[in-house]
Amino acid sequence: MTLNVTKIRTDFPILKRKIAGKPLVYLDNAATSQKPKAVIAAIDRYYQEYNANVHRGVHRLSEEATIAFEQSREKFARFIGAKTSKEIIFVRNATEALNLVALTWARANLRSGDRILLTEMEHHSNIVPWQMLAKEKGLRIDYVEIRDDGTLNWENFEQLIKERPKIFSLAHVSNALGTINPVRQMAREAHEMGATVIVDAAQSVPHMPVNVADLECDFLAASGHKMLAPTGIGMLYGRQDLLEHTEPLMGGGEMIKEVHLQGARWNDLPWKFEAGTPNIEGVIGLGAAVDYLTKLGMQNVREHEKDITRYAIERLANVKSLALYGTREIEKRGAVISFNLGDIHAHDLATILDTQGIAIRSGQHCAEPLMERLKVPATSRASFYIYNTRREADILVRALEKAAKMFKI
Repeated sequence: MTLNVTKIRTDFPILKRKIAGKPLVYLDNAATSQKPKAVIAAIDRYYQEYNANVHRGVHRLSEEATIAFEQSREKFARFIGAKTSKEIIFVRNATEALNLVALTWARANLRSGDRILLTEMEHHSNIVPWQMLAKEKGLRIDYVEIRDDGTLNWENFEQLIKERPKIFSLAHVSNALGTINPVRQMAREAHEMGATVIVDAAQSVPHMPVNVADLECDFLAASGHKMLAPTGIGMLYGRQDLLEHTEPLMGGGEMIKEVHLQGARWNDLPWKFEAGTPNIEGVIGLGAAVDYLTKLGMQNVREHEKDITRYAIERLANVKSLALYGTREIEKRGAVISFNLGDIHAHDLATILDTQGIAIRSGQHCAEPLMERLKVPATSRASFYIYNTRREADILVRALEKAAKMFKI
């Protein structure tokens, strides 16, 4: 089924905005997505009709809030193919999810001299926590190299995985290149070598069908705000057997069954990892976002993004002095396109495009090691989602051509 983008766009009030007198062309979806009326209404309804804390009260409002909160957990569990909602931990974002794994399960199970395997295309959120843990425990970190086309060097991976790392943590989709990594195949080889597999799925869960069983991962991190939900809500999937034997990171209310002066007993999964009052509105908004995307169909979302990304790359390839980064194979990339135009700095280019009503990202995209590999200080990045159109890709191309003339490139 082809997405009815014209109808979808009416669900997003912000798309009616004008910037500098021009219609907003929002191409910064890899940073955060816009929110549909259904999500906004769900949050509004919570505050107007049943605002209360969850899990702790027996009055009607608390019961209604708790039901909505836990229904969202169940929805997301189904959305990614988890066996049970007990495997879904709510956190602030994908960054916190990855840190939670590093500071609990990994800290308890890794010993001095153990290896961690990452890739050169990782977001800082999937590098820095491991660097911190490595410094604390005397661990070694290796990185799978990338080829010039932005895909992983498979031969290098097979060489490094033979070193039997205890952890292999990688992005499903690169936030800077759009590269879709063959997680399932890599996870199988990693498991054969005894590694635990962690997937940063912040850029895949919003854009394509994702099933943790198919990926064969042990942990998976995602962020709600990139998939139509509010900011401040992230999701960690962990295999139940691993989570059962992992100590909580934070202590306090809700994560306990009982507390005495000389000790405490932890709550059941998933609540032992969710100390204190959670982001209730964020979780409820997430449930509405999952409903919205489920109704569209994630395969339909993926096909739409493939179409617009293919079209945009074909158009951008004809822009004089424009350098494109990443593979040109659409089946191997998500809806992210990074580029540079001549010697114009990415920040300057983004500022120029903003005067045309076009919102893109510029900078290192929290992937400084990748920028060093590409030998560039920064890139501009256009990223698409369900409400973007070919016409908007055309507007981007015309604006870039105008910028090239302005700078006499």
